[in-house]
Amino acid sequence: MPSLLRNSLTKRVLRSALTAMDQRVERGVARTTRPLRTELDVLRREVDEMQQRQYALGLLLDGTARSGHRMPRPAQIDTLVRQIKDVSGDNEHARRGVVVAYRTLIAMEALAVGRVAGSTSNICGKLATVPLLSPPNGNILEIGTLYGVFASALVRMVHRAGIEPDLTIVDPLAGLQLQPGTAQNADPTGTPVREDVVRANLALGGNRAALEARIQQGFSSDPEVRAAVSDREYGVIIVDGDHSMEGVASDLEWVEQIVASGGIVVLDDCGDKAWPGVQEALDKHLATGTSRLELLGTVATSAYLRAA
Repeated sequence: MPSLLRNSLTKRVLRSALTAMDQRVERGVARTTRPLRTELDVLRREVDEMQQRQYALGLLLDGTARSGHRMPRPAQIDTLVRQIKDVSGDNEHARRGVVVAYRTLIAMEALAVGRVAGSTSNICGKLATVPLLSPPNGNILEIGTLYGVFASALVRMVHRAGIEPDLTIVDPLAGLQLQPGTAQNADPTGTPVREDVVRANLALGGNRAALEARIQQGFSSDPEVRAAVSDREYGVIIVDGDHSMEGVASDLEWVEQIVASGGIVVLDDCGDKAWPGVQEALDKHLATGTSRLELLGTVATSAYLRAA
């Protein structure tokens, strides 16, 4: 046998056989890997397209010129729905309210001059919860509006619920968002806080209440401002002005005098660690035992109260 393997003819035959085997293996590998390469090419194209779509979506929903991005996770929405159910007692319409509120926020902010202040959860929570609490009338007072975009969105949400709104706004409208104890930096949108800007955004509301809204320029603590807008009982009051403990306490005392029986008071940024004075003022106000306001609960970082 060893002599046979050393034979030149045998070597040539074996070499030819091995070459043929190698070629067959290579052809088999090529046939096997060709579908794999095709699948990889398809996956690469799909990933490229997905990245392009994600980029375009980011341009619409990311945090540029806002206080944060508008891309909530499913768990955030689920939490928001659960909180709204707890506060409103409405188990049937809470999720619908959140979805409509989110769509409204995206649409309004996309067209707005300026932005809506706050997190997506807190904004959608306010927009969805207020109508579900069935305010006794459509008189709405917003203390602190910034650019008026939230007010315009709230008017639409209340109108959806079958309540004809009548909007009053109190804000210093001093060019910048004023907040005692904080640096007065330019807004991330680069837009000045002025009445003409607020009016432009209220026009997005598309109904009489927004277009004919009463705007009282000044601080909610000013006697003349209070006198000018205390001519009615409000079914909804949004307290989002001075976030210091003293400022919130003063607003709550005033609110008790002008809120309608059964009216809804929303205290913004309550429980937000960035604004501890808000929670402190509410706790002290309710601890007196003489308040007309009953705490219904919190949704995101807003407290909801109903007047006796």
